[in-house]
Amino acid sequence: MALDVHTLKNWPFKPVRQTYTVRDTMAYALSLGLGQDPMDMAALRFVYEPQLQALPMMAVVLGSPGFWAMEPGTGLDWVRLLHGEQHLELFAPLPAEGTVVGVTRVTALVDKGADKGGLMLSERELTDASTGQRLALLKSTSFLRGDGGFAARGQPSDPAPPPPLATPDRAPDAVCDCPTRPEAALWYRLNGDFNPVHVDPQVAAQAGFKQPILHGLCSWGMAGAALLRTLANGQAERLAAMGARFTSPVFPGETLRVEIWRGEAGIQFRTRALERDVVVLSHGYARFN
Repeated sequence: MALDVHTLKNWPFKPVRQTYTVRDTMAYALSLGLGQDPMDMAALRFVYEPQLQALPMMAVVLGSPGFWAMEPGTGLDWVRLLHGEQHLELFAPLPAEGTVVGVTRVTALVDKGADKGGLMLSERELTDASTGQRLALLKSTSFLRGDGGFAARGQPSDPAPPPPLATPDRAPDAVCDCPTRPEAALWYRLNGDFNPVHVDPQVAAQAGFKQPILHGLCSWGMAGAALLRTLANGQAERLAAMGARFTSPVFPGETLRVEIWRGEAGIQFRTRALERDVVVLSHGYARFN
């Protein structure tokens, strides 16, 4: 079954109502590697009950429809689908526990050609179920490696999004190294992303990887934690927005170096897997209150 633009843009997403507890909030922080240093007092606020805070990046795992691309009828080659970009805008601090509602929709489909794949842009609005407070807007780009060429079959293609801001051509102003644990993907999947490419060696091989890969949102969340630590003294409520492009897979156990620039364009960053000297997150940006 081939991709159908009308079907995807009108996919029947139901509002996802999710109740999360302090245990979930701590588990999310632990899945990003916080708490590896038992003497790190700054990390304790995200993994320990007294005055517990939710990491703002946790919005990406709340109110999610899950890996819906696997559902019959999408027409998507889900085995070859990759997360391309993730953006987050925050309107209020996430409570340490509560009930939220997430509403998802597909906003654009871009054909890059039969041999280049396509792009699917989607967004999810997150609100507090009890107060109606708008908490966050999440925008995501998926790289459809196996679904290019749909415009040649008579399907409409949306314009490509504008290019991101270039990374500064100079040494970073700050760096923060973040080790990942060998079982990091097994922990992170418990946040709700059960795509087997992150756990099953056979599925990973079908997708062209030598082994299961770490969730892109895990490395993205780790970058957010590094930015909070380096630029905001760990004050979660100060993060207003962040985003980045996923440029290469991360293998659990690698060390991620977050390189940070301050400039007229604001905060920019990228993340490198040190052992392979490969950029895994590029064109990153952040905004703080």
